[in-house]
Amino acid sequence: MLVLTRRKNESIIINENIEITIVAVEGDQIKLGIQAPKDIDIYRKEVYLQIQTENNEAAQNPVDLMALLKNNTEK
Repeated sequence: MLVLTRRKNESIIINENIEITIVAVEGDQIKLGIQAPKDIDIYRKEVYLQIQTENNEAAQNPVDLMALLKNNTEK
């Protein structure tokens, strides 16, 4: 892990197209501003991990497409 020291309004650049700026420091919290291309997904880690868990669960429980089609045509 790379550890950098930054102050308010200072930034780091990742891969020439992602800029992370320290927007505010309030007690033991910091606020980050992130500028990145729209095609790059940005998540808080806990949200990302939840998405991964849900995707893995969905992959392990295959959907019965025939039952879904039958249910949709009966409506």
